Amino acid sequence: MEKYYWITTYGCQMNVHESEKIAGILRARGYKQGKSEEEADIVVFNTCCIRENAENHAYGNIGALKKLKKSRPSMLIAVGGCMTQQAGAAEKLRKKFPFVDIVFGTHNLPVLGELIDKKLAGKKAVVDVWEKEGEADTEDISYRTSYPNAWVNIMYGCNNFCSYCIVPYVRGRERSRESGAIVKEVNALLDQGYKEITLLGQNVNSYGNDREDCTFWQLLNKICERKEKFRLRFMTSNPKDFGEDLVRTIADNEQICHLVHLPVQAGSDRILKLMNRKYTAKEYLEKVEMLRKYVPDCQLTTDIMVGFPTETEEDFQATLSLVKEARFSTAFTFVYSRRSGTVAAGMDGQIPEEVQKDRIMRLVELVNAQTRELSAAYRGKTIEVLCEDYDAKRGLYLGRDEYGRMGYFKSETNKVGDFVKLKVSGTSGVSLDCELCEDTKE
Repeated sequence: MEKYYWITTYGCQMNVHESEKIAGILRARGYKQGKSEEEADIVVFNTCCIRENAENHAYGNIGALKKLKKSRPSMLIAVGGCMTQQAGAAEKLRKKFPFVDIVFGTHNLPVLGELIDKKLAGKKAVVDVWEKEGEADTEDISYRTSYPNAWVNIMYGCNNFCSYCIVPYVRGRERSRESGAIVKEVNALLDQGYKEITLLGQNVNSYGNDREDCTFWQLLNKICERKEKFRLRFMTSNPKDFGEDLVRTIADNEQICHLVHLPVQAGSDRILKLMNRKYTAKEYLEKVEMLRKYVPDCQLTTDIMVGFPTETEEDFQATLSLVKEARFSTAFTFVYSRRSGTVAAGMDGQIPEEVQKDRIMRLVELVNAQTRELSAAYRGKTIEVLCEDYDAKRGLYLGRDEYGRMGYFKSETNKVGDFVKLKVSGTSGVSLDCELCEDTKE
């Protein structure tokens, strides 16, 4: 009898890739991907706790399975990820949802298969959340679902302890993978036909600080020794560790996309200090200037938070000023979310919700205006995209250029996985309306 799985993922690209690892573990035990939770023999929630709404969403979806579990008691429900790694979270989860069968953390994801075996061999729920870091290298068993793109972890954990962030507490201290293993994995993916590789880490710039193997920019150079056509991206970069060696490496290697994600979080030095970001607004802008000196066409994206404790209107205006000067291609904007266990959670001066909403709306309006302006410059230009997918509802193929702009176009033949030349006929926000260039038509 065939067995099916269903995975629900919350959070960032790192979690998406970890769900690919979970899928690989399940497939190794004979499970196939199901069409829905209703037909699944095991449902896995890969959770996130970076923001409170993600955690609440996960709790709601887990609770919604109570009736299904009652009607199908043999179905397994497993919950893992950042949310369960928090101190006391596993016990809270089991008390709130006693029908959950397996609880695991971020550190012991590689042994999920063993936990499933243990549950199937007995009646009791299995709760196993490792307190200490101990991730095994599970890259070779990932079941990848994102062709022609692939994600590759180069490190785990974080040493920065930004005052608002729970990550160091749930993912542990930085651990860099051996560079040879990373290069081997990237080469294997390229051999399999993947065309775009994204290197993942909480702070990729500090890769190698915990070993004598190599630095991050040296790792990029090792990967780029392979000269065939492919794209190389990385995220996320902490500005405090973003240096000239890295910028020169981007400029020297044509495989590295000229799009850098460099989270600034705020434009006020006072707030940046409270956030424990270890750089000033001036230092951040100097790094932006350096990047554009060596890579003039480079586009920049960022993360910005509003409503951090004690943030004044003056602080917020400083953020708006930095956004205007940095000219971000786009920005991921957030309202500060209080996370228990972080330094910021205990700070006085928590900002009222109505003030946070007003500021986020003003920030989004500015960011969107800049994005539309940059997109408008694409009109009439010829671009190259890597076709990623087909939108059946719209009858259009879609793919991004190296700067992250998504182009939509019609084609009579399947273009997924191909580099395609397009003529931009119109724009809509970050999206581009395109036509397939004659010399790429078949």
